[in-house]
Amino acid sequence: MKIALVAQHSTPVPGTTDTTTAGDDARLVEMSRSLAGEGHQVTVYARPNGKRLPERATLAPGVSVEYVGPSDTSADDSHLVRQIGAFSQPLREQWSKDRPDVVHALRWTSGLAALSAARDLQLPVVQSFDQLGVTELRHGLIPAGAGTERIRLEPAIGRTVSAVVAGSYDEESDLTRLGIPRRSIRVVPTGIDTDEFSPEGPACERSDRHRLVTIADLAVEQEALNILLRAMSRIPGAELVVAGGPPRGELGSDLSYRRLAKLSDSLDLGGRVFFAGQVGRTALPPLLRSADLLVNINQHEPSAITSIQAMACGTPVVASAVGGQVDAVVDGTTGILVPADRPAVLAQKIRALLAHPMQLEAFSVAATDRARSRYSWDRIAHETLAVYDTALAA
Repeated sequence: MKIALVAQHSTPVPGTTDTTTAGDDARLVEMSRSLAGEGHQVTVYARPNGKRLPERATLAPGVSVEYVGPSDTSADDSHLVRQIGAFSQPLREQWSKDRPDVVHALRWTSGLAALSAARDLQLPVVQSFDQLGVTELRHGLIPAGAGTERIRLEPAIGRTVSAVVAGSYDEESDLTRLGIPRRSIRVVPTGIDTDEFSPEGPACERSDRHRLVTIADLAVEQEALNILLRAMSRIPGAELVVAGGPPRGELGSDLSYRRLAKLSDSLDLGGRVFFAGQVGRTALPPLLRSADLLVNINQHEPSAITSIQAMACGTPVVASAVGGQVDAVVDGTTGILVPADRPAVLAQKIRALLAHPMQLEAFSVAATDRARSRYSWDRIAHETLAVYDTALAA
C-alpha cells in the first residue's frame, strides 16, 4: 500500500528524530516507521520550516519525506491556513502523477490541504485531529472568541473525510457531539517506543525518600501544580520532582516557576520539591525509572503520552480522570485515577500507595505489561492500517 501522511505543521529531519527531537516530529517518524515495517511505502509531506532542506529525503527504510510549501517558520494555525493553497498544490500535482492508495492527514490544517489536493482524484482521506478546538476551548487552552475558524471547520472536515481517527474515547465523544457519525470514527491511541521506555536501563540518582515525579507545562498547568504542591504538604517523607518549563538555567526568569516556588516555600516544602526545568527526550526514561509514582493531574490530557511512557518504564501512575488517561490507566491495576481538584484526597491516595510496597510492585508489573501490549507502535500500526482498509473499502 502507498500511504501519504500529510503533516503541514511538522518538519521531521533525517538523523535528528531518534534521540534529539521530541513531540510531534518524533511520533510522526515512529508512526511512519511502524507502517513501513509492515511492508508499506510511506511518504510524509511536511513543511520546510525555514530550513535549507532537499525537496525529498529518506527518514527510514520505506519512509521518505517531501518538503512542500513556503519556507517560513511560523506554525501558527492562522498562518498555516493562509498557506494551504501553496501547500496543497504540490500535493495535487504529485498525486496526479504518482497516486497513493490512502491519504492520512494529521491535524486540521493538514486535513484542509489533503481534501483540497485529493479533490476529483477519488482518493480516500483519513483524518486525525490530535486535539479538537472545542476541547481546547473547554479547557481554557485557547481564549474565548479565538480559534473560531478552526472550530467551524473541524466538524466539516470530519464529515467529509472517509474516516476519522480519535486518540481516545473522550475525543470520540467530542467528535460525535460535533455531528460526525460514530460509524466513521475509529479510536486508535498514540504509540510509544517500548524499547526506549522500558524498566531496563539507567535511572536518575535519588535519595532514600519516596520520589514522586510530575511532568507539566508550568504555565498551562499552574492550577494542577498548585493542587499537587498542596497535596505534598500532606505527604511527609516524600520528595517531588517537577519537570517542565524552560531549561533549568532559565527558570529564575520564568514567572510561572517563581509563583510555584513561592507557593512551595509558603507550604514549607523546602528540600522536598525540586524543579528540573525542561527535560530532554533522552533524559526522560531515567527520570521516570527513578520514581515510585508518576503523578499526572493535568487538566487536559488528550493522549496521556507521559502516563503511558511512565507505565512502560514500570512506574505506576496517579492520574486525573480526564481525556486519554481514562483509557490508559487501569484504575486499581496500573495506578489510580483521582479527582484532579481535591488535594486532600490526592494526598491520601498517594500515602496509601507508598505505604504498601507490594501493591506498588504489582502495579509496576501490570503497568509495564499494559503499555507494551496496548501502546507499542507495532499494535498502533496494525490498528491504523485497519482504518485505511476500511476507508479503501468505502
